Amino acid sequence: MKPIVAIVAQGAMGTGLASRLTGHGVTVLTDVSGRSEASRARARASGMTIVDREELTSADIFMSVMPPAEALPFATIIAPILAHASRKPLFVDCNAVNPGTVQSIERVIESSGASFADVGIIGLPPTPGRPDPKLYAAGECAERLAVLNDYGLCVRVLEGPVGTASALKMSYGGITKGLLFVSSAMVLAASRAGVSLPLAAELAESEPQLLASLSRRIPDMLPKAYRWVAEMQQISDFAAADPAAAALYGAAAQFYERMAADSSSGGPEGALLGEFAANALSRLNPPEG
Repeated sequence: MKPIVAIVAQGAMGTGLASRLTGHGVTVLTDVSGRSEASRARARASGMTIVDREELTSADIFMSVMPPAEALPFATIIAPILAHASRKPLFVDCNAVNPGTVQSIERVIESSGASFADVGIIGLPPTPGRPDPKLYAAGECAERLAVLNDYGLCVRVLEGPVGTASALKMSYGGITKGLLFVSSAMVLAASRAGVSLPLAAELAESEPQLLASLSRRIPDMLPKAYRWVAEMQQISDFAAADPAAAALYGAAAQFYERMAADSSSGGPEGALLGEFAANALSRLNPPEG
């Protein structure tokens, strides 16, 4: 029998996972109370079934997929509803939070009597022609999530307690988004100093793979920067045993917060980064003839 899955909320990752599951015949429930019309439209487009929040507990698997700052508050909202449910789903936290935060979420959810699994998602939302995201799962109940491998998702079960998958997510995100922070900061410094074109030229010669990555990832970062602020704060806490690393990711949170404000207002820094990315593409893919 196919599992019933609940997914909250309706962002790009949540609806991407839902589309993949519904495409394999799985019923995916969601609750859109308080959500925007854009969220409702994404839910409908991905094949999600919109229900009241209490009906989410009829699912076999309940996936929380939302911005990291909302993960623990949502758990405190849903836990009383789970506590009164006669049939409780496996609650799966899929958010970019550090091990300490996910363990706090686990305590809230387990107080309701529901089982819990920790998941770190690595990769972009499922899209045809692009590698699928990997859902790394940990905790005593993580094996129960592996059933979704039969319905279009890529679940990899890790050995270890709750917090293990989140630690992997923090480490990976710290590297990828940390490198993008440092690179973008230096691109802006080069632009202010009037050497962004020579920088792109040198990178095209000596680090073409890095330049190709930046040419894609910088434009992709600008509209997403607001979502990365809380993630960098979570990574800073994760790295707290190393004061220098914690300070680095605290600075990354401030940087992405500034990029988010700049992007939303059409400010100059986003334009400079966009110009650099466009120049990088032209150097890496010069016109023929």
